[in-house]
Amino acid sequence: MSDPATQQQTHSGSQTILQAIGLTKVYGEGPSAVHALRGVDLTLGRGELVVLLGPSGSGKSTLLNILGGLDTATGGQVILDGIDLGKMDIAALTRYRRDRVGFVFQFYNLIASLTAEENVALVTEIARDPLSPNDALKIVGLGPRAHHFPAELSGGEQQRVAIARAIAKRPELLLCDEPTGALDSETGVIVLEAIKTVNREVGSSTVLITHNAAIADMADRVISMRDGQIADEYTNKTRVAPRDINW
Repeated sequence: MSDPATQQQTHSGSQTILQAIGLTKVYGEGPSAVHALRGVDLTLGRGELVVLLGPSGSGKSTLLNILGGLDTATGGQVILDGIDLGKMDIAALTRYRRDRVGFVFQFYNLIASLTAEENVALVTEIARDPLSPNDALKIVGLGPRAHHFPAELSGGEQQRVAIARAIAKRPELLLCDEPTGALDSETGVIVLEAIKTVNREVGSSTVLITHNAAIADMADRVISMRDGQIADEYTNKTRVAPRDINW
């Protein structure tokens, strides 16, 4: 049963699936210690799309890595559907990442010797209730490219294969760290459209890190970070389609 706290409503009106409470992260000790997070409180609604803005070093990627179970907090809590990540052992955190979280990074990390379909199948073979690789590729508009190798795909197509791989497990959380950072604006729009489609059709609660403030217009909610803290937060009254974003 979920913790009653997870039943509250987010700013966008959806039921809360994840809470971060007083998160801190310190690297090192003494005078040289780096305080990457300084007491971050965050909620994420079921099916919500949140854009996370901020300069380099503001704590965005550190926060995303902790939410996804790739790193652990120095202090505070991350609670997903009433489950405290801080109380998980290594095996439980591995299952959490494998079963409940999809990751998309700036670089695609595809295996060059495998086709697009085979790259996605790496996830579906170990997931609890996966989409088929072909269905995942169709969601991101790459059904006809399923049997192509990464070298035969453009950068944007490779990123969409990476998105298909991330969502094939039907993750509750989709965490995207600068997914358009290595792409030109036209290709970036195509990738953002794929993320929007995944958010709508798979229902994954999505956090997207970007340096491009214009991308914030496609979000339900926008959070700005500075110096390891949340500096600003607002809800968009309407979501702008990626194609209509003013780059």
